Parts: sequence; C-alpha cells; structure tokens
Amino acid sequence: MSDRAALLKGIRAWLVLFVVCLVLSGVTAFPLVHELRGFESLLRSLSAPEHLPGLMEWVERVRRGLDATDAEYPFVLYGTDWLAFAHLVIAVAFYGPYRDPVRNIWVVEFGMIACAGIVPLALICGPIRGIPFWWSVVDMSFGVFGIVPLHVVRKKIKRLEALSAPPAAAAVAVSG
Repeated sequence: MSDRAALLKGIRAWLVLFVVCLVLSGVTAFPLVHELRGFESLLRSLSAPEHLPGLMEWVERVRRGLDATDAEYPFVLYGTDWLAFAHLVIAVAFYGPYRDPVRNIWVVEFGMIACAGIVPLALICGPIRGIPFWWSVVDMSFGVFGIVPLHVVRKKIKRLEALSAPPAAAAVAVSG
C-alpha cells in the first residue's frame, strides 16, 4: 500500500470514528427523558446511592426536572430535538473531508474550533444554569476527546497534502 493510500485510509477511519460518536451523541438527545430514567435505574442497581451520593442526587434532580418539564411543558424539550438534529447535520458535513480530505480540511478545522468552544461554554453557562462543576468537567470532556481524532486527522491531511503537491510546492510547504 502506498503512503498516500495508507494516509487516506487512516484519515477515513478516524473520520468514521468521529462521525459515529457525533451521531450517537445526537441521537441520544431525542429520548432524553426515558434515557435518564433508565440511567437512574442502572445507577440504583449498581448501588450508586451508597457509593456516589452526589452523582445520584444530581441525576435524581435532573430526572425530576425533565419529568416535570415533559409533563407540563413538553415543548421545552423541543430544544433537545434541535440539539440532536444539529449533531446529525454536523456529522453529515464530515462527508466532505472523507471524500476529499485536502480540499475539505476546513471542515476538520471547524470541528476542532467547535470542540475547543465547548470548554468556555461549559465554564460560563454551567454556573449560570446551576450545573455542578464536576458535571461541567464531564461536558468539557466531549470537546477534549472530540478534538483528539480531529487533530490526528488534520496532521494526516497535512501529510497527504505534502505528498500530493508538486516537488517544488512540497519543499515550500515543508519548510514553511
């Protein structure tokens, strides 16, 4: 297998992993009320109330809030439907770099910027919304873990670009 083919295969594998995670993150925002009830039941079966009382209190509080919202104001949950949809739409955008990585590197860079933006969003909006700091750290981890495959992809695309460039342009790209 040529260097170019190996790089392309690696880029595509990382992109598929990223897109699958993005889609799963989006799809799980649709059935939020039912998922949280199931998660609370799972935590109870694992004796979380005894071992992780802070987590259990938070999950119970969020579940009560979602239950009340779902019962009285279900239209508010429409916001999480849009959140889910946004994840799915962003995932579709990564078809561009999958198809032509060098030409569409900007999508990967956009994704990296979005991942980096999760950190200040969580740090600013978390306290405003009464989110415990440790949960904001969980939220920030999505950005941190999301940027890793995108950084790997970007580096591979840059190497692919250097391999694809004419010899004079490749020398300038490597030295610049």
